[in-house]
Amino acid sequence: MGSHFWEYWYFHIPNYILAALVYTLLGRFAMSFFLPPDSPNYIWRFFRRLTDPVLRTVAVITPRFINGLVLPPIAAYWLFLLRYLWLWLLAAYGLAPQITAG
Repeated sequence: MGSHFWEYWYFHIPNYILAALVYTLLGRFAMSFFLPPDSPNYIWRFFRRLTDPVLRTVAVITPRFINGLVLPPIAAYWLFLLRYLWLWLLAAYGLAPQITAG
C-alpha cells in the first residue's frame, strides 16, 4: 500500500493539501459563528494563519459585494473544484491512480 502512495505522489500530495485546506476553511467558517475575529483562541489563530493566504487569493476573483463571512465556504468550493480538475487532468493523460480489484 505504501508503494502505491509513492508511485503516485504527484497526485496524492497536492490532493491531500487541497483537502486539508478545504476542511480548514469550512472549520473556520463554522468557528466564525462562535468566536470574534480577533479571538486569542489558538485553534482559531491557526485556522486564520493557514487560510488567510487562500482567502486573499479568492477575494481577488470574488465580486466585492460578497461579505467576508461567506468567503471561506466560497474558497472551499473553489479548492474543491480544483481538486476535481487535478484528478480529471491527470486521468485525461493516464497519470491518475487506477482502481484495481483485488
